[in-house]
Amino acid sequence: MREAIEKANVLIEALQWIRQFRGKITVIKLGGSVMEDPRNLGHLLLDVVFMETVGMRPVVVHGGGAAISRAMADAGLQPRFVEGRRYTDDATLRIVEQVLGHEINTQLAAQIVDLGGQARPLNFRTTNVLFGEKTLLLDKQGQAIDLGHVGKVSRVDRDAILDLCLQGIVPVIPSLCLDDDGQQLNVNADTAATAVAEQLGAEKLVFLSDVNGVRRRRDDPDSLLHTLTVEEAKGLIDSGAIEAGMIPKVQACLETIERGVRKVHIIDGRLRHSLLLEIYTSKGVGTEIARR
Repeated sequence: MREAIEKANVLIEALQWIRQFRGKITVIKLGGSVMEDPRNLGHLLLDVVFMETVGMRPVVVHGGGAAISRAMADAGLQPRFVEGRRYTDDATLRIVEQVLGHEINTQLAAQIVDLGGQARPLNFRTTNVLFGEKTLLLDKQGQAIDLGHVGKVSRVDRDAILDLCLQGIVPVIPSLCLDDDGQQLNVNADTAATAVAEQLGAEKLVFLSDVNGVRRRRDDPDSLLHTLTVEEAKGLIDSGAIEAGMIPKVQACLETIERGVRKVHIIDGRLRHSLLLEIYTSKGVGTEIARR
């Protein structure tokens, strides 16, 4: 009986958040090690099905760098990275489109359906919803570096995505876009998710990471900061408390909030049901950054 009462208490705690976020869009960025672990990925996609079932409107944006590198190795191609970014020549782009834009994209949507939800893969072979332009990378001296067929998203087909959300269908979007001439471009998944969240006016953008969020002390998981305002986050960067690889992710969060997304979350995607625990509990399990 005590266990049953505890389960009821969990449901009651979730109720206020279910009501608050019903009908609101949440963009979820999938990538990194989460994509490589079938069990973790299955738990996250089940969370997505739950979110849609209780009235939220989840939108999934995904990468797939490790799978792309494996496919290139199988094809006898050596990945080339410039300043930490993948160089995308013609041969690489063909593999990226096949693996990321078709295989992974279709598999994710199919897995959501297998878990009891509804999903639609949105890629170059079905319906493309991301449009953009070629971009250059600036090195430390400010010189432009050509990354090949690499771009950034400048326009999102809001109507196509929102139409699916209104039907209770989860849009699943690969981090690829087309330019004005119809050229395919490889896009960083974090920036693609950010663009989708901004242009949809999302309530939330969730980044799945390999750490449990922003920590006051980098190597101490118990120093997790559950909530941060924009001003507090900037202060932690200035003081050096936020450092190394977490800086660009937090800066991307701040830019996203400045452009209209209400809240951005960083959570550990390896934690079972981390999406549900972050969104539907009062304390959460990651870091929430909000304007105030």
